Amino acid sequence: MDKEKFQKIVFSLVEKEFFSKSRIAVEKNRPLPSVPVLKSIVEELRSILFPGYFGPCYVDEKTKAYYLGASLDKVYRALKEQILCGACFVCAEKKENCEQCEQDAELIAQKFLESLPTIRELLVSDVMAAYVGDPAAKTPGEAIFCYPSVRALTNYRLAHALHKLGVKIIPRIITEMAHSETGIDIHPGAEIGKSFFIDHGTGTVIGETCIIGNNVRIYQGVTLGAKSFPKDEKNMLVKGLPRHPIVEDEVIIYAGATILGRVTIGRGSIIGGNVWITHDVAPGTVVRQAKRENYKLINGEEK
Repeated sequence: MDKEKFQKIVFSLVEKEFFSKSRIAVEKNRPLPSVPVLKSIVEELRSILFPGYFGPCYVDEKTKAYYLGASLDKVYRALKEQILCGACFVCAEKKENCEQCEQDAELIAQKFLESLPTIRELLVSDVMAAYVGDPAAKTPGEAIFCYPSVRALTNYRLAHALHKLGVKIIPRIITEMAHSETGIDIHPGAEIGKSFFIDHGTGTVIGETCIIGNNVRIYQGVTLGAKSFPKDEKNMLVKGLPRHPIVEDEVIIYAGATILGRVTIGRGSIIGGNVWITHDVAPGTVVRQAKRENYKLINGEEK
């Protein structure tokens, strides 16, 4: 290609760039959040939460504290910089004090590290739910090493902690990493209790405003989504409304089930495979497909 044509292409792309990073980020000479850096942070955190399973394959008990300390320091330094990059990126037209943003990023990174013991307790409960809930799992360690549920939930629980601390963009990037790797799509804003297990997992979708209780088990292809998307006077989607299901404790949802809208699936219910639900389900209810088409059984009654 001759030089003149090449330059014309370059200039055209520069002039027509639409999704450019925010003006504030440019003015402050801040880079965008880095996916490779965030990926390394997540993998470092995975090795902190499950030492020996990820990261160095042999961690001596005598030196474990030193290893974890060095890893935490590495995460803290990298994470606070990424938090600041994310804040600058969404800053848009706001004029904010850079020094204050830097202090906020340091405080958030510190609070996040303080939440890691709680995150690990939740993940241990998720691992045990996988081990107890799947007869194919021979040991809890197998679930840690091999199960997409544990991998996706590790990313989710890290991202959710950052989301609750008000971190911008980064939580979504972290959950999308797991989505790409496992096929499990969990929004970081969802609220998920302890001992959660997604068997197989591929194609599972859990929306932003979902609330899931304790000891819930779901299978591949389950969608906990929104039924409708209200718009404002400018015909733009209204953001942040509670629009996804509430799943109470001890519920089982089998493969391919679709549950839409702000409905409640009552405690101890069992939702059969491939059903479509847009209404509340009372506690202890079994919902399943019937032999005849176009109806289902709820507590033995035709609906």
